[in-house]
Amino acid sequence: MQQHGEVPGVVFDDRGVARPPWAMTHPLLRHYFDTEWGLPVRDEQGLFERLSLEGFQAGLSWLTILKKRPAFRDAFADFDPDVVASFSEDDVVSLMANTEIVRNRRKIQSVIGNAKATLMLRQQGGLAQLIWSYEPDSDPVLDSDGNPPSQSAESAALAKHLKKLGFGFVGPTIIFAMFEAIGVVNTFPYRELPNLSNTSTADYGGNTPNRKE
Repeated sequence: MQQHGEVPGVVFDDRGVARPPWAMTHPLLRHYFDTEWGLPVRDEQGLFERLSLEGFQAGLSWLTILKKRPAFRDAFADFDPDVVASFSEDDVVSLMANTEIVRNRRKIQSVIGNAKATLMLRQQGGLAQLIWSYEPDSDPVLDSDGNPPSQSAESAALAKHLKKLGFGFVGPTIIFAMFEAIGVVNTFPYRELPNLSNTSTADYGGNTPNRKE
């Protein structure tokens, strides 16, 4: 792993592929960054999953959540909002006994409540329309070390809006992390600048979708 000499917050692997430092700390994080992080997600089920996982991550590491992601998907019916919204207290008890997931009653109950809120939101255009309506006109400014902010005016505004709609575990920091993960904001623009290394554009993940489409 090699730090870029001129651009902070950019490191290269032994093939010269650029990634942020956090994506180089574990193979699972590297795969997540290369194949998913920052790419646009616009479907309801995909967004409900990301919102749920970001809520579970609060106070924990993202690596912990990624390791448990298959178990989360199995426990929460692949995060199908229609199914999760029908979960009963018996389901909560069963989930609390599931050692493969994060056993936090408030977080589990919030996912079920968020599923119900997601169904209600369909009458107003849907979860995807709401989330993407908060896409900023420009991406966040990184600090001198190449780090993005932990939240933004848009993430704070969406968090407030979601709470009014009955969503839980949707604070500004959680929402901003989701923004980064689903491509609402781009906090690692160097993936699209192959001149930062000797690799081809394909090594940066191919033709990265336009986040402002």
